[in-house]
Amino acid sequence: MLQVSDSASLLSLLLCLGLMTKRAIFPFSPWLPVAMRAPTPISALVHSSTLVTSGLYLLIQFEGLLFSQPSLSLLFLVASLFTRLYAGVRSIFESDLKKLVALSTLSHLGFIGMALASGSPNLAFFHLLVHALFKSLLFMGVGD
Repeated sequence: MLQVSDSASLLSLLLCLGLMTKRAIFPFSPWLPVAMRAPTPISALVHSSTLVTSGLYLLIQFEGLLFSQPSLSLLFLVASLFTRLYAGVRSIFESDLKKLVALSTLSHLGFIGMALASGSPNLAFFHLLVHALFKSLLFMGVGD
């Protein structure tokens, strides 16, 4: 039978996994560069910036619940680091500018996840706001 701490840990793990799919952390990240094949810069902006940053915002809001267990923080930190590595290595072999912008977004999301897992939600939120501002301008400039 699950005790209160076990059910809270399970809830935290499931919530974290759900938000990881929303924010495109590895292994749930391959859809983001593919979404950049959208016909307009606005649809690309909606797919990458709005959808992904909403998952990050929810992670920041639930930071006290999610990262109360050190093992979950470590798991999230490793997943964020691997997301940054994955985006960096994949961007070496990419020639499409829209996909490069999407992979840059993945790298930034990994950085924000690292800040959050390290116990700095204010830094994560600040980088989220700055990233959203500049990435939206970049998407508008890259558009066809």
